Formats: sequence, structure tokens, C-alpha cells
Amino acid sequence: MKLIKTTLFALAITVILTGCHNHQHGAESEQKATSAFPKGEKITNDNFAGTAYLHMMGASDTSLHVSFGNVTFEPKARTNWHSHPGGQLLFITEGKGYYQAKGEPAQLIKKGDYVEIPRNVVHWHGAAPDSEFAHIAVSLNTDDGGAVWIGPVTDEEYHQSTK
Repeated sequence: MKLIKTTLFALAITVILTGCHNHQHGAESEQKATSAFPKGEKITNDNFAGTAYLHMMGASDTSLHVSFGNVTFEPKARTNWHSHPGGQLLFITEGKGYYQAKGEPAQLIKKGDYVEIPRNVVHWHGAAPDSEFAHIAVSLNTDDGGAVWIGPVTDEEYHQSTK
């Protein structure tokens, strides 16, 4: 039953995000698109490097076993290495950034992409050096526990990943 709820929730988020894309038509629409979701409050804990913002959204019904929010990163900002006991989904809504699982090469991700992160995979994600970056982060199976924070992504690791 949990799998069905999680799958339906992921499908609903995908449909919502697909409908939120700003379509541009040639030169007559060169204005900068605004985000479909609020930027939120500045994150002030030690689990992020650089400046990032969080706007938690919905999921006040704990029977859904998910939490989700919009996370906005300024250029070069990133999470620390961490994992999620229940897994995580990222739906990229603005800019470009990187996702890297421990021991694997970093992946460039941009608006319209999504990342499925299995349970307990140690990873980080954040903005490219030259771009703001935003995603809806969905923590799955939250009854299995919240994020497990491991430690900072060093500047050397970040620069190696973003080459």
C-alpha cells in the first residue's frame, strides 16, 4: 500500500511540475521566468555550504509518509553529504546543478530533470558555479527516519564534480 501511495504521490508531483513550466515563444517573450514556488526562508544550519533557501510544502498528513519542499540554491551552494533511509526524489524546477552519489561521477541536472535516489544512498546536490538552482525535494517513507547528515562536500570535491 505504501508503494502505491508513493507512486501516486510522485505521479501527482510530476503532473503539477509539468503544468508549471513557463513556455517561451520566440523573441516576444524574453522576460525572465519567475519560480512557480516560493523561495522560502534562508537555511541557517550547518548541513549546507553557501546560501540556500527552503519552503516546506504540504504533506501535513503523516499517513502519506512523505515530506516535500522547494529548495533554492544560489550559485555554488550545495548540501552536505547525506542519505535518506526512505529514499528521495528531486524534481528540478529552475537553473542547473549537480547530483552525485558517493563513489560515482557527478551528474549535471537542469530544469525539467528528475533524480530518483534509492534508500540510504550517500549523496549531495546543489547549484552549478554559474547558476541558481531549485528543486522540489521529496523525502519518501519518512516513517523510516529523516535525513542522515554525514559531512561537508569539500571545495575540492565540489570543483572536481563540476568540471
